Amino acid sequence: MMIGLRKYTTKRPPTSIITLAFVVCFVIIIYIFSTPTSTPRSDKCSFYSSEGCRTRDLFPNAYFSRELTDPEIESRVVVKELLNFVPIQTTTPKVAFMFMTPGSLPFEKLWHLFFQGHEGKFSIYVHASKEKPRHVSRYFLGREIHSEPVSWGSFAMVEAERRLLANALLDPDNQHFVLLSDSCVPIRHFEFVYSYLLYTNVSYIESFLDPGPHGNGRFIEHMLPEVELKDFRKGSQWFSMKRQHAVIVIADNLYYTKFKYHCRPNMEGGRNCYSDEHYFPTFFHMLDPGGISNWSVTYVDWSEGKWHPRTFGARDVTYNVVKALTSFDQSPHITSEPKRTVLMTPCMWNGSKQPCYLFARKFYPDALERLMHLFYNTTSI
Repeated sequence: MMIGLRKYTTKRPPTSIITLAFVVCFVIIIYIFSTPTSTPRSDKCSFYSSEGCRTRDLFPNAYFSRELTDPEIESRVVVKELLNFVPIQTTTPKVAFMFMTPGSLPFEKLWHLFFQGHEGKFSIYVHASKEKPRHVSRYFLGREIHSEPVSWGSFAMVEAERRLLANALLDPDNQHFVLLSDSCVPIRHFEFVYSYLLYTNVSYIESFLDPGPHGNGRFIEHMLPEVELKDFRKGSQWFSMKRQHAVIVIADNLYYTKFKYHCRPNMEGGRNCYSDEHYFPTFFHMLDPGGISNWSVTYVDWSEGKWHPRTFGARDVTYNVVKALTSFDQSPHITSEPKRTVLMTPCMWNGSKQPCYLFARKFYPDALERLMHLFYNTTSI
């Protein structure tokens, strides 16, 4: 009887043991495949191996097709911490207006009208790359920062932008930062601009995918692995950003260096890459895509399809033209493919559709008097 019992237990375990083993296996499987995550596990980050899990553990809400390099992880940790940091609330928040110009500002009188009566709500910084400006407005006196030579298309453009941001960040009251050129003009009154920028939840940085030769065609493989072709973006140089993003720009060294050495004119194969059109759009698309608007608050007319945008002269400046500029509620992005696809982005301000533009360029100096007349006599802009 004992031999028979031994044979029975060897061949057919009790039902309770089989059930228990099944339950244990089922629980293990459920645990493995239901671990909270918003993205699928990579092949490297499996139950049997910890390789690749470092990236997932640091950034549980992001999906990466590869293991991040150490510099990438360091950069993303800094960005994540800065984005989670609540900015200090000041009693006198200001908008920093940063002008990048060769010398004197031809529209300084118009800007004087724009700023007049709003002292304490703005700061001015002037980066003059060729000669010291001669000022006609008290608001601009002594507002030049240390400047370096800048030429069109060179990386010195980005260096000048960072120089302006660094100087403007020294003032803790500056909460929003606007980059402007010598040919930029305001097309809205100060009160509207101040509220639009100061109470927004995003930075106004244009970023779109251009598969054409003047978009992704400028990508250089030396930017790998940190910058991949799928993330390469294009956008307007004329940005407006909140303080958190301005600090992040100054803190960045990894992507800044990649663009400095691998996105320049006269690169290999005869390709020209212009960092002022790609660095910020790519950087923020990769690190905080939900924190940017994907359009610029500065209107530029690229409809002529030339290397430079259309320039408006005195005869082009009419009430109807300026009114039209302030009425657009969609922003176009024109690709560089032969068919020149036009992509439209609705301009959303804190969840509601609003006019896109606060400033416009490019204007010839002879348009000054007409612009001042319209600005002084029009209350609806």
